[in-house]
Amino acid sequence: MKYGAGACEEIGYDLTQAGARRVLVLTDPAVAATGWPQRIAEGLVGYGLHAEIFDGVHVEPTDVSMAKAVDHARGTGPWDAFVAVGGGSTIDTAKAVNLLTSNEGELMDYINPPVGGGRAPGAPLKPLVAVPTTTGTGSESTTVCVLDVLSLRVKTGISHLRLRPTLAVVDPRLTVSQPAGVTAASGMDILCHAAESYTAKAYTDFERKKPEERVPYCGANPIADMFAERALLLLRDSLPAAVENGEDLHARENLALAATFAGLGFGNAGVHIPHANAYPIAGQVRDFVPDGYPPAEALVPHGMAVSLTAPEAFRFTFEAAPERHLRVAQLLGPDVERPNDDADHLPTVLRRLMERIGIPNGIGAVGYSESDVDSLVEGTVKQQRLLATAPRTPTEDDLSGILRRSVSLW
Repeated sequence: MKYGAGACEEIGYDLTQAGARRVLVLTDPAVAATGWPQRIAEGLVGYGLHAEIFDGVHVEPTDVSMAKAVDHARGTGPWDAFVAVGGGSTIDTAKAVNLLTSNEGELMDYINPPVGGGRAPGAPLKPLVAVPTTTGTGSESTTVCVLDVLSLRVKTGISHLRLRPTLAVVDPRLTVSQPAGVTAASGMDILCHAAESYTAKAYTDFERKKPEERVPYCGANPIADMFAERALLLLRDSLPAAVENGEDLHARENLALAATFAGLGFGNAGVHIPHANAYPIAGQVRDFVPDGYPPAEALVPHGMAVSLTAPEAFRFTFEAAPERHLRVAQLLGPDVERPNDDADHLPTVLRRLMERIGIPNGIGAVGYSESDVDSLVEGTVKQQRLLATAPRTPTEDDLSGILRRSVSLW
């Protein structure tokens, strides 16, 4: 990881050290309009590299949008390296492009089962430099690529160690252009990454696997805990500050660090129920259009979707690790009075923060009702890779209860 104002100006040098000559820069239209991708591409040219820009990344990527990006890269390549300039959507799309220009097959071959084939890449991937412009997904430091499969109306992913970017370049200057709504949703993704990895099933509770069978998500562990705790501390004050004043560079710097630290934590430990619920919440959206995102396009941003059931999910998992849930609540809300019921402490802290930064009041506020719960549960149970990391294994009835109590949170 390379961090600091001006870090993105050195990417050309970094790629020359990797032997790259032809580089594809990927971004989305809104980020392209800021001028940063063009400036970065010009910086690559300044180091003697050939650089082209693909600005067709779709916010909250789908199997269709990723396939278009892959087709473009295959048709204009070969490429020696890739640079992703954008949020998690762009970085995840670049991961898919890198995977499928370095290996045979199509997206469905590699998507996690039971949705896809779960195939592991047989060949090494090319160098990928991830330059986040949002502070949330932590995708610059993870092994995960997330997408919507449109035909199934489900959000799922590809997970493999080879997907992790070669270099994360975290330049806080690039995050200042985030609208308040994007900052809030992305910030809740940081929070849930850290809180879920910290409260995940302990790595010692899993059976030991053979080296070739190991998966990126290994459960809560001392290394991931360190990153999660630091991310929560950085986020506690910087998230409200950045939402309320997007020009607050100090808050932006701390959020950028929090996003990357949380990514380093959950990319190793894993996430659980809030993220598993988020996939169908985002995948089955009907007509909700969030502030700060592309107009006239229905979507529930990933970080927002994750947060909407987090209070009730953590209430459910509390009994499996009370001290860890209380620690998260203390880190996030040191001034929040501890309620009589300890299980309500973290949910209370989360609800207060969510209301303060403008997160919708539960899944009902993004278009769902109790009549949708069965369909959402069906989508959640497909996320076995995530549910396996939960400290308390939920039944379908448990998931139904969490979702029903999340229709309205306050």
